[in-house]
Amino acid sequence: MVLQESDSELTLGDEAPDFELPGTDGETYSLSSFGDSDALLVVFTCNHCPYAKAKFEELNTLTESYDDLAVVGINPNDAEAYPDDSFERMEELVEDGTIRYTAYLRDESQDVARAYGAVCTPDPFLFENTGDGFELVFHSRIDDAMNPDAEVSVYEMREAVEAVLAGEEIPVDETPSQGCSIKWVEQ
Repeated sequence: MVLQESDSELTLGDEAPDFELPGTDGETYSLSSFGDSDALLVVFTCNHCPYAKAKFEELNTLTESYDDLAVVGINPNDAEAYPDDSFERMEELVEDGTIRYTAYLRDESQDVARAYGAVCTPDPFLFENTGDGFELVFHSRIDDAMNPDAEVSVYEMREAVEAVLAGEEIPVDETPSQGCSIKWVEQ
């Protein structure tokens, strides 16, 4: 496990890069699949990283608490080198209720992770629906528990989501997420 800190080249105001990825429900998803949502939280995550696993429940809570928010988990990890990150394992975690996001998608080519500049799991990007697409409004950690065993005292992403949905300024500063490095396929 290599601990990484999020550092994307996407900046506030940038449009979300489009994608076309398979979901654990058998559907194929693109940005337009979430066009009815006022906000979109794209989280690069995986099945095995302890930092990502520690955020499963909070991401489920976000999914279930805000009707106008789509929470999309994208797993870009090399499943050949890390079999616990296989699409089949992703399906199992959805089927058993461990993961209850709006969609859990597989980025086997890793092109989407590269387009977003994702570097760790979890690496969350919050976008606002402008009517013409999704614009980046917050690239920050999910909460202030930066280690898997730490207690959460501030749910920063919740505060950001609530502000975006209310049309208000986000009241919390961005703090880079940290987690395991994305497991890139060796070229």
